[in-house]
Amino acid sequence: MNKFYNDTLSKLETAINDLEIEADYSIQRIEAFIHLILECLSKIKEHILEKGFKSKEEEIRFFKHQKSIIVAKLIYYNAIYKIETKKPLIQFNLHGN
Repeated sequence: MNKFYNDTLSKLETAINDLEIEADYSIQRIEAFIHLILECLSKIKEHILEKGFKSKEEEIRFFKHQKSIIVAKLIYYNAIYKIETKKPLIQFNLHGN
């Protein structure tokens, strides 16, 4: 489980870093982050349902420490999404009317 988790988390962080190259957080990009994270959580869930845990300690470590790292990313990008979608749209009048 640890190897699968570490590989999956590494791929997620690489994908997020690739998308974070630009400085702005457009709503579409934030949605892409959220989609990547949800996809990662889904893959991990599938793996757990298929393989299970080797021990109670492994299960506890996963839910207490490992899963929380990914869920924290989801919470972070959801918060940014809420902020970005609530920002007022500012329009400039370039013609001086």
